[in-house]
Amino acid sequence: MAVEIKLPRLGQGMESGTIVRWLKGEGDAVEKGEPLYELDTDKVTQEVEADASGTLLAIVVADGEVDVGTTVAVIGSPDEDVSGLLATLSDGRRAAAASEPEAPVAGAPSGDGPEPEPASATAAPAAAGAGERVKASPLARRMARERGLDLSSVAGTGPEGRVIAVDVESAAEPAVGARPEAVAGEVEVVELTSTRRTIARRLTEAWQAPVFQLVVTADATGLVATRERMVELVRDGDVKPTVSDLLTRIVASALVRHRAVNAHFVDGRILRFPQANVGLAVAAPSGLVVPVVRAANQLSVQEIAAVRADIVTRAREGRLQLSDLEGGTFTISNLGMYGIEQFVAVLNPPQVAILAVGSIEDRPRARDGGLVVAPTMTMTLTCDHRAIDGSEGAEFLETVKNLVETPALAL
Repeated sequence: MAVEIKLPRLGQGMESGTIVRWLKGEGDAVEKGEPLYELDTDKVTQEVEADASGTLLAIVVADGEVDVGTTVAVIGSPDEDVSGLLATLSDGRRAAAASEPEAPVAGAPSGDGPEPEPASATAAPAAAGAGERVKASPLARRMARERGLDLSSVAGTGPEGRVIAVDVESAAEPAVGARPEAVAGEVEVVELTSTRRTIARRLTEAWQAPVFQLVVTADATGLVATRERMVELVRDGDVKPTVSDLLTRIVASALVRHRAVNAHFVDGRILRFPQANVGLAVAAPSGLVVPVVRAANQLSVQEIAAVRADIVTRAREGRLQLSDLEGGTFTISNLGMYGIEQFVAVLNPPQVAILAVGSIEDRPRARDGGLVVAPTMTMTLTCDHRAIDGSEGAEFLETVKNLVETPALAL
């Protein structure tokens, strides 16, 4: 019996998604759990698996934005007649379309409305041509589509020649010595990606919260020495721990001791969590994303390093799943690798605190009545005052500082 494949709700608050492309064609055999199509949400582009086995009898929605629960395909037996079902679905779509206001004609003036979107922003990429399908990450495909690039002309640097986001970025840049397309002084219009729109919305929400910042400077001598010793003990093939990995473990240990900071503020209530799901702010080609290291307080530094390496790589290749981004209870934003000594990070709602970590720099410090030069790190905690009092934030940050200076207490 034919099964209607409906657009799933992949995350809390998801109401719709955009079908990017189908990984199977009509008439293809499909196994339950097999990737069926790529879906772009406001957070990530990910593959959606088939929830039934059989033959893909019809693709009802080839591409474009679709509401959650809408039938997008039909799977059944190879010789099954689904014409009646397709006619019913088609009638339903026509009825829904008739109830919507008529859209303006593309390119026509709209009075006080915005200018029409440039054609290049929505143009589909040229066909790859005959032969093997181009291997590319979902994010790379979306970026190529937005830039009007033919993926078959882009050299891939990912695994097995896979085209990743940075390849599309490079291909979109003008060659050295080439004449720039824009006239000097001309305003460049950059269309927001779905990820950038989400960032704008969430940071606007964060800016409405009454926040305060607390700053502390820690002696990082022990932290650096511990990391170096861990690197020496790493087995061949294992991921080398970074300072960020140690900080993740240290912060997780502090969070379970100070649950007021390990919390969400939702609908006028404070939700305090027993486990520390630490989000790591990562600069991906499409914008800032925050994949989560779950139950970091129960992981070793080496286990955290392995998880971090995986999620950061997938974030930069645009291969994160929605599940990678959900459930965070606290966020660390580390810009130390860029030489930034100190900064203030913006809250990641509904979380009630975020830690901004600066670079480790050799600075003069008082020690045992004398003056020494030691590796030093500045950390800034941004707190939502609706959920955290100053003393609670200060106690948490004091614990983090003590653990940075004596890492063995957290490991």
